[in-house]
Amino acid sequence: MDTKHIKISDYNYPLPDDRIAKFPLAQRDRSKLLLYNKGTVSEDIFSNLPQYLPQGALMIFNNTRVIQARIHFRKDTGALIEVFLLEPVCPTDYEQMFQTAGACSWLCLVGNLKKWKEGVLKRDFQVKGKPVRLSVSRRHEQGTGHWVDFEWDNPDISFADILEAVGELPIPPYLNRDTQESDKNTYQTVYSKVKGSVAAPTAGLHFTDNVLRALDAHGIEREELTLHVGAGTFKPVKSEDIEGHSMHTEYVCVRKDTLEKLIAHGAAAIAVGTTSVRTLESLYYMGCRLERNPDLLEEELHVNQWEPYETHPTLAPVDALGHVLSYLERNQLTALHSSTQIIIAPGYEYKIVKMLITNFHQPQSTLLLLVSAFVKGDWKNIYNYALAHGFRFLSYGDSSLLIP
Repeated sequence: MDTKHIKISDYNYPLPDDRIAKFPLAQRDRSKLLLYNKGTVSEDIFSNLPQYLPQGALMIFNNTRVIQARIHFRKDTGALIEVFLLEPVCPTDYEQMFQTAGACSWLCLVGNLKKWKEGVLKRDFQVKGKPVRLSVSRRHEQGTGHWVDFEWDNPDISFADILEAVGELPIPPYLNRDTQESDKNTYQTVYSKVKGSVAAPTAGLHFTDNVLRALDAHGIEREELTLHVGAGTFKPVKSEDIEGHSMHTEYVCVRKDTLEKLIAHGAAAIAVGTTSVRTLESLYYMGCRLERNPDLLEEELHVNQWEPYETHPTLAPVDALGHVLSYLERNQLTALHSSTQIIIAPGYEYKIVKMLITNFHQPQSTLLLLVSAFVKGDWKNIYNYALAHGFRFLSYGDSSLLIP
């Protein structure tokens, strides 16, 4: 299949607004679970997920945590300006960024940009009972975003404190509603830990502590990695062929012991969500690069959008992961920090992911392409069933377990 020339119009389906879940169920694990097993479709509820999984399998979760990435400023003229954090630029490390005090810089989207031609925007508020003045100034455009400098006048206050005080959680635009206080809890997975995403890895929203304990009791091994989900996850494909679509870059972190566990399982995993898929499959191509050149820097391991379709590597997945592990050991690293721009679409050959837990995605989206590639083109069978049987769609909707 010539993946680059796939027509995105072939991945359309009717999605009425009333089928988009605007809010989650009161009990996360009572969501419906669609079961797709080698072409056969049935359903259950999510809390029964463990019984459909093979004992001893390895399940991989994305432990990223959504940040309160929207900050609003009111100009003297009354104009409302929204600054939406995309990724840190100074410092670039997420952990360092949230600990930074006094000043930092981010790549941002700016809402109502035409009303902010120049000058400094300011906002006064309190953090931990202390007054703080936050000032922002805009530098230059960078891709689709803008370099924005943040400064605040209290050195005892971190940027994490700033966001907690004035940031707003960025729920998906297709919910067509304002963020509510309840979203601060419901739009996070119960295992979220590492701050950095501007969108939740929503396949994980169905998991509860009870389900996690049931997985353990069933003999499922669990590991976590981190991919910070960017705003590009909502970017529509506007080109007729997907060759014209530019995938967004997302930053990944995989610990050494997670790699060891993957290798012990023969480079086979159950992925929770498309973000875990993108990370796991990207590891394979990073390992292929390291086989050719063991001395690359971490940032040079970035996986390009079309790399899988242009390089056609034949390295065994377990060997590819072995090269990544050896790289960490040689460089005395406890985790791999890199990035990926991978697009997974029909024609892609999965290397590591053997089962996938995922929600139901937007029509004509790159996530639907990823699912289609996983089920070998049988996505309409799945989506027709979900539409006919009352499943709820998108971020706060129901779930599916896909076994190709």
